[in-house]
Amino acid sequence: MPGLDVAVFGATGAVGVEMVKILEERKFPVNSLRLLASRGGRSMEWRGRPTPVEAVGPSSFEGIHTALFAVEGDVSREWAPVAARGGAVVIDNSSAFRMDPEVPLVVPEVNPEDIAHHKGIIANPNCSTIIALVALAPLHRAAGLKRLVASTYQAVSGAGKAGLEELERQVQAHARGTTAVASVFPYPIAFNLIPHIDAFDEDANTKEELKMRDESRKILRAPDLRVSCTCVRAPVLRSHSEALTIETERPLSPDEARKILMNAPGVKLLDNPAERSYPMPLYASGQDLIHVGRVRRDDSVEEGRNGLVLWVSGDQLRKGAATNAVQIMEKVSETLRETA
Repeated sequence: MPGLDVAVFGATGAVGVEMVKILEERKFPVNSLRLLASRGGRSMEWRGRPTPVEAVGPSSFEGIHTALFAVEGDVSREWAPVAARGGAVVIDNSSAFRMDPEVPLVVPEVNPEDIAHHKGIIANPNCSTIIALVALAPLHRAAGLKRLVASTYQAVSGAGKAGLEELERQVQAHARGTTAVASVFPYPIAFNLIPHIDAFDEDANTKEELKMRDESRKILRAPDLRVSCTCVRAPVLRSHSEALTIETERPLSPDEARKILMNAPGVKLLDNPAERSYPMPLYASGQDLIHVGRVRRDDSVEEGRNGLVLWVSGDQLRKGAATNAVQIMEKVSETLRETA
């Protein structure tokens, strides 16, 4: 098989645009590319040529081998089964299927073996979960995670193009001395932090925070992992950062953790405080590696022997969404090409 026939649904959104870009960057073996959206009429560049964006319909996935979905959950629930019944393998970036026991939830650096169990749909985890687990999975394999306390500082682009535009408008308003108007976020985001991403449940947790708990347990196969998470929207254009405090089953020193992380797939260790070397979202942007640093003991846990603190940054549009999905598709394509 010289190449695969690929569809990208939601191609004009922030994540869809990144998916198309990354397919070309990584030289994915695309025979033909079908760009889809809820409404057609636009075009996007693919391999130096304008390519039309078609309105999705019942025949949109005919002849498609693999389909990347970058749409809202209700749209995925409608169209992903349609694509899968037509023979396509769907990699879905929404939350629609993540906790379905029949659907693998995959970070290729962590649990690529789960891809083999798909039944036509594979779920891409939440961006914050991906960024955390690329760093934490190798430590989990070495010492066993018992508890995770996570605080996330999430870029406005996590809310799409509208989030970016709102921050830019509010910064400009501040410079002019005029009132900053909030519409995308519940409060002004410029020069502010908002501890509220997605809806609250009856226990005052947000859905975004529960995703970190539930998805981490599923991906790591650690149903008893204790997780506490606070998700904060930060006035950063791109790339999420996270403060991660872990308790492990077995002792793990900071030096041992650094050695593990230095050789971990998908990780770039930046941990030299004396030289002011540590992860920052500005420098993680546009990359697929998760930057990890500030590795130190958590002395509140058994004299620090079983507790560590880390700081991580990662591009949530790339590795936190689009690149992770394309990496999954690369694994799927290996099987498809072998069986063709």
